[in-house]
Amino acid sequence: MININGNFSDNNRVLIPENRGYSYGDALFETIKFSHGKILFLEDHYFRLMASMRIMRMEIPMSFTMEFIEAEILKTIDKNNLTKASVRVKMQIHRNSGGLYLPTNKDVTFIISVNALDNDFYLLEDESYEVDLFKDFYVAPGLLSTLKTNNKAINVVGSIFAKENDLDNCLLLNTNKNVVEALNGNVFLVKGSVIKTPPLLDGCLKGIMRQQIINILELLPDYSLVEDSISPFELQKADELFITNIIQGIQPIKKYRKKTFKTEVSKLLLQKINVKIRLS
Repeated sequence: MININGNFSDNNRVLIPENRGYSYGDALFETIKFSHGKILFLEDHYFRLMASMRIMRMEIPMSFTMEFIEAEILKTIDKNNLTKASVRVKMQIHRNSGGLYLPTNKDVTFIISVNALDNDFYLLEDESYEVDLFKDFYVAPGLLSTLKTNNKAINVVGSIFAKENDLDNCLLLNTNKNVVEALNGNVFLVKGSVIKTPPLLDGCLKGIMRQQIINILELLPDYSLVEDSISPFELQKADELFITNIIQGIQPIKKYRKKTFKTEVSKLLLQKINVKIRLS
């Protein structure tokens, strides 16, 4: 069952034949994790969604308070009998039908869908995990690329490329040929005591887990964080590479071409994240 503006409907139905998200990519989404009876990092998700709607020039309804969105997510979880499970929540916002490229309707619709997850807390997947660069298409640097819109063609094509080449993931480049992110999350590079991640202006997603990692690193005296462009040439010189997203937490990269990597920093940060969740 999915939640459409507070009304529940069978997920298998064709809902909106003229959906602007489908027709023009005029839509945003948030991927959220629910665990141990609470929505993780709700405030961060809420403010990112509101900021994204403003950038997309969407009219934000007066009802869209953080408490309202929390209540709708919890109702959807309860309707699907998942209150005691860990859950992947997807909240989509699209502008209502009307117009061509120029919308003629200011109203928006939200759709919330949920799926059960296997793990309550974040676990380190310490198995073989190999990546390479995806160079068929490039991400445009700038603010629009930092948003979670439903225009994810490069991620779809890149995922097919990864499967065809027996890779677990691919790293995306922007038009300046700098490493931006992975297909499903932000990228961090460890070299000695310096941990580097691409800046938002390079076009990487404004990830919720990315910000959690940044917040933790700012409190660790043994490491310094740098938000700066990452050249592909730096990858093979790194001690460690890892990917972050809200569902997996941290995914260490074990192999890039002929280079294999450590996982010590990944393990440390994942412990810190799980402690933060327990204490929240």
